[in-house]
Amino acid sequence: MPGVRNGVRASQLDVRWIKSRHSNAEGNCVEVAPLTGGAVALRNSRDPDGPALVYTAAELAAFLAGAKDGEFDHLV
Repeated sequence: MPGVRNGVRASQLDVRWIKSRHSNAEGNCVEVAPLTGGAVALRNSRDPDGPALVYTAAELAAFLAGAKDGEFDHLV
């Protein structure tokens, strides 16, 4: 799926979306899907037809490292 752009309708992607086991029944979660070429798409589970944000593996790795280090804890 090379060339997938930010903002593409998430439901148009032929991918398997993954939801965290920490998600709740109210649908407050972000879903992720691996894309061909190593990119990763993210979508809001409450809007499965809405836009998908697409990140490179390096961008996602940097974000996850920051989250694991607690850099974003002040946001919640």
